[in-house]
Amino acid sequence: MTDPGKPSRVALVGASGHGLWHRRTVAALQDAGRVELVALVDVRPVEPAPDAPIPDTAAVFTDHREMLAAVRPEVVVVCTPPHTHLPIALDILAAGADVLLEKPPVLSMAEHRRLVAAVAESGRSCQVGFQALGSAALTELLAAIGDGRLGRITGISTVACWQRTDGYYARAPWAGRRTLADGQPALDGALVNPLAHAVMQSLAVAAVAAGVEVVAPVRMELERYRTRPIEVDDTATMRVTLRDGPPVVAAVTLAGEDFVAGEVIVQGSAGRAVLEYPTDRLMLPGETKLREVPGRVGLLENLLDHRVAPDRVPLIVPVERTAPFTVLAEAIHDAPEPTLVTSEVVYATGEPPERVLTIRGVNAALRRAAEERALLSELGVPWAAAPYRVDLSGAGSARPADT
Repeated sequence: MTDPGKPSRVALVGASGHGLWHRRTVAALQDAGRVELVALVDVRPVEPAPDAPIPDTAAVFTDHREMLAAVRPEVVVVCTPPHTHLPIALDILAAGADVLLEKPPVLSMAEHRRLVAAVAESGRSCQVGFQALGSAALTELLAAIGDGRLGRITGISTVACWQRTDGYYARAPWAGRRTLADGQPALDGALVNPLAHAVMQSLAVAAVAAGVEVVAPVRMELERYRTRPIEVDDTATMRVTLRDGPPVVAAVTLAGEDFVAGEVIVQGSAGRAVLEYPTDRLMLPGETKLREVPGRVGLLENLLDHRVAPDRVPLIVPVERTAPFTVLAEAIHDAPEPTLVTSEVVYATGEPPERVLTIRGVNAALRRAAEERALLSELGVPWAAAPYRVDLSGAGSARPADT
């Protein structure tokens, strides 16, 4: 148990790029007296920012192992490329610190099992950065499901339509890649990286609907598409059959028309609910529009509270909770390459590096897929391809299923 009156010594590994978001969070907690930022680690130069200064208390390193030995942090936030997560997390746990690990946590179920074992052996905590699971709107939705307001849950779907520029895919050597130049596997793509929250939220809802801690995917039907010379999907539909609970459908794109932030649609025998997960807005049966539900709990703050009172404050996203997501992420990674969408339906806007590519009609098609819990190929979309079907009943040893 941690002394509640003493600030926790916090380090951040991966202090540039998305790491700036974490630096802002840490800065606010330091101002509140809850943490002391003792180290920043990055292979690139770490630059101060107006809302994320580098305090005098923080040393800067290029190697996380050197940092762990030199400053002995109590909590480490890891915001590095996904293929680096496991070795860094193992080093942190072995050094006796707790870890907040960005999503996606690891590349495979083998890595997931190794991480879970290391957490248990070390006696430390590992929280995974699916921050939308701290939403008070999600908590209210799950309570409504548990209270029977929606009746029997018959299906869960999610839809999101975003845009990404040329520069997004040039930001890092692993961006848009399934395999790095040295042959090392990478993990990127709409379903497992920027829109991973949509998938994880849906799995969390399915668990409550099924009355289990975590769901077990047993079958995946997947259609992956790309508008660019990348190795991963920027557009996809996926349907997941679970051992317990209703089916889950994801319909997402990074080549959207109008922006759809991200909705989780829950259909029940007694009504329908919609959660707009990035904004914490919710609509339950009997309501006519989305309403904001304030009170999201930050994952670093939750980890700090858990360190003080582990029996009273559970982690919001312990690594064990992410097992079903990792099962799907591994199967998506191992699936055939995405189908290139024909140029006849793709148009460009803007100039590099701000150029975006958009698929004509994609928003309507994905919206329909989510509402009908269907794949694009089942809706007669002209550029859709046959789905890839995978048996997931081996919990990570996925194999192609009969079509």
